[in-house]
Amino acid sequence: MKCIGFEKVRDGKYLKNYEITYLNRQGREKKYEIVSRRDLEGPQDLGKTPSGVSIVATQGERLLLLREFRMGVNRWIYNLCAGMVNPGETMEECIARELMEETGLQVQRLKQILPPSYAAVAISDTVTCVAFVETKGELSDRGLSPNEEIQAAFYTKEQVRRLLAEESFSSRAQLAAYFFAESGFPL
Repeated sequence: MKCIGFEKVRDGKYLKNYEITYLNRQGREKKYEIVSRRDLEGPQDLGKTPSGVSIVATQGERLLLLREFRMGVNRWIYNLCAGMVNPGETMEECIARELMEETGLQVQRLKQILPPSYAAVAISDTVTCVAFVETKGELSDRGLSPNEEIQAAFYTKEQVRRLLAEESFSSRAQLAAYFFAESGFPL
């Protein structure tokens, strides 16, 4: 595949739409549409900078999951605490801020931040990190935006197994929940 064209076709408040033209293996043009959270000058900017984080958080032997209403799918799903990096903010600062805003919890220990990965590779160049943290404090919703409906709770391995069988999840949360519940170790 060879990129031969790159054009912004819509500039939304949060998402920018681009049309990319490729030459396929047979030398024919293929148009491909993507969205990005960033303004891009060309294909060299695709997926260049992490824009957010997903947080796999535990407290003792329990996993933090958020039950939240997501407008994009018009339903309640289980998700990880997550958010966007603000300009000038480090990934560590973003993790602490998002955890506090969405749950009222604090980072007790940052275990690991994985290298950036693509969040929705078929439709977007969004690159995020996954962080593993131990938390401290009590759950509260004091930092929530009026545009968010989030119910944060900690779950045991048995409770997580039941949720996995009965509820809708984001893909990253589903993977984290599965490995938490089935692997025999806290994440």
